[in-house]
Amino acid sequence: MNTGLPVSIRTICAKISDVYPNKLNQIITLFESLPEDERRETLVSYADNAKKQEPRESEKFDLVDVRKDEECTDTVGVYLHADEHGKAHIRMTLGPEVQTLTRAMTAILCKGLDGSTPQEILDLPSDFVTRIVGTELVRVRSQTVYYVLTRIKSICKVWMDRQRMAHVA
Repeated sequence: MNTGLPVSIRTICAKISDVYPNKLNQIITLFESLPEDERRETLVSYADNAKKQEPRESEKFDLVDVRKDEECTDTVGVYLHADEHGKAHIRMTLGPEVQTLTRAMTAILCKGLDGSTPQEILDLPSDFVTRIVGTELVRVRSQTVYYVLTRIKSICKVWMDRQRMAHVA
């Protein structure tokens, strides 16, 4: 397909989008298209929908990590289920004191990373966060912005380590 862009630019754009899971890439593209005020409104909308990322009664998880960390104002739970194809499905619970930006990143990451492998999540560069949140909010709230991604990567690493140990045994 000819997009009108020179081949080299099309190749670079394709490689950049290949770095991120498709669902996350769609979210990144949405946020990059928004002016600053709409970006913030959209973040608030995602934050309002964070509760939808909580575990459902019928779901079973391979790993659960619920704790209160220094970097966060309240307890955060990360729940990982790897399906029969090795794809990760992440749910999260957030205490009532968790900040809006953390809630927004929770909804974005749970939706954007759904169906990725734990290794793809671990390999994910964190540079996309600025593309979603914007440089000003990252500068002001850097700990908050990266906290959820760090927790998700952490549970994926534990799952992968356990899988390796199970294969060795």
